[in-house]
Amino acid sequence: MSHVQSFDTTAITPEEGAPAADRLISGDPRFTTWNVEEAAGGLYAGIWQSTPGKWRIVYDEWEYFHILEGYSIVTEEGGAPIHLRAGDRLILRPGFKGSWEVIETTRKDYVIRL
Repeated sequence: MSHVQSFDTTAITPEEGAPAADRLISGDPRFTTWNVEEAAGGLYAGIWQSTPGKWRIVYDEWEYFHILEGYSIVTEEGGAPIHLRAGDRLILRPGFKGSWEVIETTRKDYVIRL
């Protein structure tokens, strides 16, 4: 077994999805997710992409992500909007509640810990 994992998605069948209907605020966002790693103990890594739209988010997990392309706005309840473009990085901690709005189709790589 190798102790190295690349983020090469060419051999991965992506998962398609969308926000739950009760979380949708506007638009018709569609998600594509390439799960590159699922490790014991609830650790996940991969690439996620969404088309434009806005929905409510609630985090029970910890997530680090890096925006690869696009433009999104993440807003914590009661907080200021955070504008995210290629090169930006963010950590969302358990308990985060707010919204994610994709202005231009956005792609990010991520690491999630449950």
